[in-house]
Amino acid sequence: MAGLLTADHGRVTLDGADITRVPAHKRNVGVVFQSYALFPHLTVAENVAFGLQAHGTRASEIAGTVARVLALVRLADYGPRSIFALSGGQQQRIAVARALAVKPKLLLLDEPLSALDRKLRETMRMELGHLLRDLGITAIFVTHDQDEALVMSDRIAVMNHGRIEQFDTPAAIYAHPATPFVLDFVGMSTRLSGTVVAADGDVLVVDTAAGRVRARGRAGTGAAVLVAVRPENMRIGAGGENAVSLKVRDRVFLGSKLLVHFDAPGADQIVAEVPPDGAEHTAPGDLVTVRWSVDATLVYSAP
Repeated sequence: MAGLLTADHGRVTLDGADITRVPAHKRNVGVVFQSYALFPHLTVAENVAFGLQAHGTRASEIAGTVARVLALVRLADYGPRSIFALSGGQQQRIAVARALAVKPKLLLLDEPLSALDRKLRETMRMELGHLLRDLGITAIFVTHDQDEALVMSDRIAVMNHGRIEQFDTPAAIYAHPATPFVLDFVGMSTRLSGTVVAADGDVLVVDTAAGRVRARGRAGTGAAVLVAVRPENMRIGAGGENAVSLKVRDRVFLGSKLLVHFDAPGADQIVAEVPPDGAEHTAPGDLVTVRWSVDATLVYSAP
């Protein structure tokens, strides 16, 4: 998309124009690299001005543009400083400012937050998301961090071996993953392998090693399927449309929530997310009932 590599096949279009053979410096695409790629021999202001100078912007306009984009990333007074005097988060913002200075039609960001510590990452992804929306710039953000993708995106493309498995809103990607790969890649889930033993309209009855469960879907009797449930949709205690007896394997306290892992056969995984006091009387080795609704149950053809 940036023109740094030549397309093997297909076309790249931007704002209705075919840019497949347009050289990188004429595409008006900004790039923020994973390593930021700031010029160490230039000051902050000179780094931000670099693209403007390369585009032949008049010197009288460059200073004003540099000041404006530095103010946008909240580093208005940092122009004279050396790159070496900046923290990781400040360097990231300078890289963004440099890309924004040329007013790109499209901004590409290659895991720009991966080098930051967790707390700074959480702060920067919110700031960057607000900045891009305020400026109205379309951005493509590459990340392997699920939370980052869900927080920052209007739409997400989940890719597997170079192919898009699902392209949808963050809510749809999480709640209704289209394939087992998307289910496994985005968020945690309970996953049970099973066989369809009956079908009642759009509701399947599936035998699994954990017990018999029901799910909405279409499959023939005898079909091998994968049944899945997001952890927050599972509850501990009697009742519910789907209920199985499971032995507690481990409890993981995460402050605002508690993850309870259960013994599962083979490649199956069973985990419930409950409030911190939702399983206070359970301990590893206890046999408890876990329940969830049919509507919260996802079903796929077995991979």
